Amino acid sequence: MGYNLIVFVYKKEDDDVQKKGMLDFISCTFIDASRTADYQTTIGLRQIINNKGNLDDIYAFLSDRNIPADDVTLYKMAQDILNNPPEIGYLTISNALQWRLQYSRIVSLEENVTGITTIVKYDGN
Repeated sequence: MGYNLIVFVYKKEDDDVQKKGMLDFISCTFIDASRTADYQTTIGLRQIINNKGNLDDIYAFLSDRNIPADDVTLYKMAQDILNNPPEIGYLTISNALQWRLQYSRIVSLEENVTGITTIVKYDGN
């Protein structure tokens, strides 16, 4: 089960004299839960499936991506992925030391993608 996201990107300027801050919103984007997965992982999984990959191929891919789960869970995930291929996700998720979410792909997205709605986008002027 995923969650819908709203990503706010802003530029913050502090006025130390007046002890005030100002936020200028650069962009605001709604992301449907179906598009909140990691981009590289979902691309890789879809390529495996498109190339007639099997359960073991998907399991090996998940293991190589260091998905934090035991073998039984990874096999269950692999079976679910094989039966229900994921939509392409548009976020970057790093699990190096802690899970971090990066959203530059969303902010710079030019094409229309089902499940991603731009609410505000600063044009630079």
